[in-house]
Amino acid sequence: MKHPAASPPAELSTGLRRFLYGTAATTGAAILIVEILGAKMLSPYVGTSHFVWTAQIAVTLLSLAAGYWFGGVLVDRSQNLRRLYTCILLAGVYLAFTVPFTAKVAFACLQFPLAVGSLLASLFLFFVPLTLLATVGPFVIRVLTSAVAGVGGNVGRLSAVSTLGSVLGTVLIGYVLIPFLPNSVTMFITAGVLMALPAVYLLVWREKGDSLNGPVVLIALGLFAGWAGVRIDGRPPSDSMQEVTRRNSNFGLMQVLENFDGSQRYYLNDYLTQNTYDPEAKQSISLFTYGLHGLATVYTTQIKEVLCIGMGVGIVPMQFAREGSKVDVVEINDAIADVAKAHFNLEPEKLNLTIGDGRQFVNAASKQYDAVILDAFLGDSSPSHLMTHEAFTAMRRVLRPEGVLVINSFGEFGAGEDYFTASLDKTLRSVFGTVRIHASGNGNVFFVATPAKELKQHRTMDFAAMHPSVRHQAQAALETIRTTDPKNGIVLTDDFNPVEFHDAKNREQFRRQLAFSMRPK
Repeated sequence: MKHPAASPPAELSTGLRRFLYGTAATTGAAILIVEILGAKMLSPYVGTSHFVWTAQIAVTLLSLAAGYWFGGVLVDRSQNLRRLYTCILLAGVYLAFTVPFTAKVAFACLQFPLAVGSLLASLFLFFVPLTLLATVGPFVIRVLTSAVAGVGGNVGRLSAVSTLGSVLGTVLIGYVLIPFLPNSVTMFITAGVLMALPAVYLLVWREKGDSLNGPVVLIALGLFAGWAGVRIDGRPPSDSMQEVTRRNSNFGLMQVLENFDGSQRYYLNDYLTQNTYDPEAKQSISLFTYGLHGLATVYTTQIKEVLCIGMGVGIVPMQFAREGSKVDVVEINDAIADVAKAHFNLEPEKLNLTIGDGRQFVNAASKQYDAVILDAFLGDSSPSHLMTHEAFTAMRRVLRPEGVLVINSFGEFGAGEDYFTASLDKTLRSVFGTVRIHASGNGNVFFVATPAKELKQHRTMDFAAMHPSVRHQAQAALETIRTTDPKNGIVLTDDFNPVEFHDAKNREQFRRQLAFSMRPK
């Protein structure tokens, strides 16, 4: 038996009409915020590859489709606005619960392949609240429409308002919220705003006899869950370390952790360790810093001018600068310099630091260098646009004839696992005269390329100047030269660079190891 649709109020007040439009704008903003912020919250665990963004966008679009359908069904049964605001309230409460449970869900999904795990995590965390928010469009259109003749205008106005809200949400998340607030706080605020909408509606426009008990309980649960999640997110990821500083940025959450005895300091980006440091010795205890600096000095007669693409906490650029080299550094994260200066002895006044993208910098560069150091990482991998034939052609252009390009990467050499390593080797050889690969077996793989016909070792690394904990690995890296099978790779180009797909298994494994190593006990 069909239930006849209830008639809409004869005349909506001006205040309620404006509030409904405000609701459409706010929920439109929230949908875009959750779409972008959801991927950022999952990135420490599943990365930022195209798999992750594909999953997040797919879940968002699936949610919108489901929400539009559900909203239409809901409003045809009854135009009681309490139904709509209950959906919004439930969405806010659900999002508040994602704050403490994102890590648990993400760790559970790490057991699956990246493409599957990221999709499952997005579905579990964001499908329900985004679906509930998407009910707003069809519901409000139907409530505002009293005659068929006005349908077009109502749909147009509401769509415009909702879209403008989405634009505002995109600008807020990209330029205000992510750079200045932890992701957990941003999600909590978003959930709080959504919970506030039904609270205002019920306080001002609820019908006589409508109880506030249920909404009050739900709002209290949501606020408690979100607050607890923010508190949990603020704790160090290990019981053996204390958090020295924490700062969000456009390129992830930056943390500096330290052992309780002060013997080791760690720089983390989105919970993944990027560098380790001995504060007393004022030296890195990460092999890659010595590999990048050491191999550049080994294969050049002199380094008067050097370009570092990617600064990290500045260990490698500062090594060159203290030896008298003129050092240009291009770093995409404008927030890292202050952290590195405060906790890793960076002296930015000794560097020519440019905030920007490495590829753009090289394309516009007019000078030449004795060495180019490529150490640009976003979590567990290098940005793919810096690893193509065209990118390396631009880097060769800024190298002197006997100069060297030194790259820090992660790669495998086993059959079936060497696609990235073989492709990077093959791509470099399509541009440079000579390429050599060094690896100590700890995961770091160093590529050295030069426009010259051969690479000559002009000196050895200064092992005595290195931190004792990495001397053996550095020596092994210098002595161990690896080769790849060119048949297992391709020349990577701007137009075709499928490394993220073919190397997904290796990157999953590496990210899984890093993530679980920092998982709170």
